[in-house]
Amino acid sequence: MAKRKATQAEDANVEVQEVQATSQPFWEKNPNIILYAVLAVALIFGGWWAYKNLIVAPKQKEAVDAMWQAQMQFDRDSFKLALENPGGGFEGFLGIIDKFGGTPAGNLSKYYAGVCYLQMGDLDNAISYMDQFSADGDMMPIMKNGILGDAYADKGDFAKALEYYEKASKAGKNDVLAAVYLKKLGQLNDMQGNKEAAAAAFERLRTEFPNPNSPEWREVEKYIYKSGAGQK
Repeated sequence: MAKRKATQAEDANVEVQEVQATSQPFWEKNPNIILYAVLAVALIFGGWWAYKNLIVAPKQKEAVDAMWQAQMQFDRDSFKLALENPGGGFEGFLGIIDKFGGTPAGNLSKYYAGVCYLQMGDLDNAISYMDQFSADGDMMPIMKNGILGDAYADKGDFAKALEYYEKASKAGKNDVLAAVYLKKLGQLNDMQGNKEAAAAAFERLRTEFPNPNSPEWREVEKYIYKSGAGQK
């Protein structure tokens, strides 16, 4: 290794001396190298543009066309059919992920797959697919973290569940969904005997998402009273 480094250093010194010995600018002496570099950049950019517009866009349309039958089965709570064989020769969510994973529809299918597996009680696959789902916007980050919280709670991993409920309560900008998971955060903390954490969650629920007209508000007030939140 030392020999190789020494040889490389000697070669580099020779190259430096050769360059210094001539007054020609590098770009005049090596026009092909510059040209190849420019072409490489152009090809990379052109390849990216072609991939986005000639491959991803058509695949997204094809994926969306394939999804509707799977979504119909999902809406009917036929989760296994939605995953694997929704009928009519259409792909289920798993097939769409395999064929169109790089498209927005393929990404959304990971979310659907995670929910399907959660509903079927296959918690490891539910967590795996939900982890793979890339969530954007005001609602989906809340949903992703909240569903992961539900899956870990069902597994009995309450520490992880609390972690994801906490994330869900802060992940997006939808007050209704955030309040749902903040309430779950308070309830699970209460169940685990974490009275201070439960009180903090319910106090956040009361101050950040006040909704006395909600049919659930009395239940929230019951938990607030039980946990001692806001009591001096």
